[in-house]
Amino acid sequence: MAELEIDFTSGAVAHRRHFGGGRGQDLPRAAGLKKGICPRVVDATAGLGRDAFLLASLGAEVVLVERSKPLHALLEKALEKARDSDMAEIASRMTLIFGDAKTLLPSLKPEVVLVDPMHPPRGNSALVKQEMRQLRAIVGADPDALELIQVALGAAQNRVVLKWPRKAGLPAGLPAPSHQILGKSTRYDVWMRH
Repeated sequence: MAELEIDFTSGAVAHRRHFGGGRGQDLPRAAGLKKGICPRVVDATAGLGRDAFLLASLGAEVVLVERSKPLHALLEKALEKARDSDMAEIASRMTLIFGDAKTLLPSLKPEVVLVDPMHPPRGNSALVKQEMRQLRAIVGADPDALELIQVALGAAQNRVVLKWPRKAGLPAGLPAPSHQILGKSTRYDVWMRH
């Protein structure tokens, strides 16, 4: 298995930026990006950084929070590479922080918080993409996902967005979202905070 690498300058990320549909995509809509509106977003579970990069490519200022040291190092390397490429302007809107979002969120005063925890294991036999298996091997499960979402609900000024498998139930203990945006395999549960 090839070693996990994060690259914002080519591959799937570049393709999505060029052909993904801009602000009409589910994630930008869920995060509240509209004509003339670019909220400050904290990606509380940075992971591979793709969602943060997409939002930054559409003009949002994004703070990526990652608590896994190996993943933080991969993201740092990817951002350095992006800053030395034609993606420099997008990368300039991305700030990477090492730490636990549960502790950091209240002081970051985000307008929007994006939470994309490790999803529950799938019920079907389809293998998850190789890099997602690699990601899970690095970060493990997110047993504190519910607590993180609750902290986000207290910290966000505008909205909290949970990226979750379309058919999976909402983590127990959460209030019903204000609305949902449904994709083919993913949905975005959105809690408005004002």
